[in-house]
Amino acid sequence: MSDELFVLVIAGLSVFAGAVVQGAVGFGLALVAAPVVMILDPGLMPGSLQLVSAVLPLFTLVKEWRHVDWRGISWALLGRLPGMLAGLWILKTVPRDALGVGVGVMVLIAVALTAWSVSLPRTPRTLAAAGLVSGFTGQATSIGGPPMGLVYQHARGPQIRATLAMYFAVGALASMTLNAAGGEMPARAALAGLALVPFLVAGFLASGPLRRYLDGGRIRAGVLCVAALSALALITQSAWG
Repeated sequence: MSDELFVLVIAGLSVFAGAVVQGAVGFGLALVAAPVVMILDPGLMPGSLQLVSAVLPLFTLVKEWRHVDWRGISWALLGRLPGMLAGLWILKTVPRDALGVGVGVMVLIAVALTAWSVSLPRTPRTLAAAGLVSGFTGQATSIGGPPMGLVYQHARGPQIRATLAMYFAVGALASMTLNAAGGEMPARAALAGLALVPFLVAGFLASGPLRRYLDGGRIRAGVLCVAALSALALITQSAWG
């Protein structure tokens, strides 16, 4: 097996697993796939995962688009743009390992606070702030789901998945455009992302049983677990790099 094929297969399996998680919870693709792809071939990050992150939400929206919180999306996207610009600047100026550790620690602190009953109300201010942080971390590290997931943790499963899917679909397209303009989206990364799409489709199709299980009153625990694991994965990925 050639080196390129080995990277594609292993990265594809990680995308499959990440798609199962995100198909059930609403985010988590990058949690599983980003550390694996970063270890296999750092040159594919963050472009390849931003591409698959733009495709996966479309499958969720086909199934659950009626549950999108349009008001919340508007405020979150308003905050995302300046966060993306800051993330692109940081990507060019700050060592990625230091950035990843810092972001991971912040997410772990946020998860701990919310798990200990500190509530995050869904207001224009918190939604815009979550969009700002998500845009920053997603642009710089490809892991942007936890801030939005924490704000929506008390919503019902279909609303979490549909709202985050719309947010990620728009946000990932914007991030790819910004990265391409800033020279951070090489053709090789884009082609690798396209090659990973079949693994993504298979993972989404396999996520049905887990989605039904979490919708039975377990969705908040699932959101907090995925957010915490995202942070740990980011810290591990950064320490490895």
